[in-house]
Amino acid sequence: MTAQYTAVVTGAGSRRGIGRAIGHALAADGWQVAVLDIDEAAAKDAAHEIGNEHNVATIGALCDVTSEASVRTAIGEAEKALAPIGAVVNNAGITSPARFVDVSKAEFDRIFAVNVTGTFLVTQQVTPALIERGFGRIVNISSVSAERGGGVFGGAPYSAAKAAVLGLTRALARELGPDGITVNAVAPGLIETDITAGKLPPERKSQMIAETPVRRPGTPQDVAALVAFLCRNETGYITGATYDINGGSHIH
Repeated sequence: MTAQYTAVVTGAGSRRGIGRAIGHALAADGWQVAVLDIDEAAAKDAAHEIGNEHNVATIGALCDVTSEASVRTAIGEAEKALAPIGAVVNNAGITSPARFVDVSKAEFDRIFAVNVTGTFLVTQQVTPALIERGFGRIVNISSVSAERGGGVFGGAPYSAAKAAVLGLTRALARELGPDGITVNAVAPGLIETDITAGKLPPERKSQMIAETPVRRPGTPQDVAALVAFLCRNETGYITGATYDINGGSHIH
């Protein structure tokens, strides 16, 4: 992929997050990169880091993926500053380990707003331009929790939201395939990020690693390499798929 296209990555501000690693991997493949994050300073920091390391044009922009107006503004900034958008990675997400009986409606709605509504709003905002150009790569970050029903870190609302992302991915793959747009999902297992750091009891983490065939947690770079693969020209015959990346901890 050359720099003629821009890849939009949401939730890519965190220094030890999957999103920033995805930005680096895409830039290494020649994409220009738009980093969107609810933390504007982090978004700009990530964009600066990615641009400097890979010598590609980047932009960091404030974006609340649950707000249609905020999404419209952020995508507009990217369209003005960079090459035409050719890929979208819906990485922004939040989780909650609360037990089902303890989850409030407000918390349930918040989990769905970021993980599901955010994916919908960002994707819908860029899709008309992708259709017009006859090319697009959309990758949605789900979770192994969507497939096995929690048990890693997120509780019932998170599992339900990430399962909704899988359904949306498959429906969009059918609808947008004739327009040259592929839509796939990636479902990570235990990944070492700031979201999970220090939040899993050591004994639980050790048990999870012991039950994983490759005997280690995943890294953001592991996930990023897979996402970059799905965004390439050469993967235009892959769509509607869910790629598990969990070290074999969930084999089905």
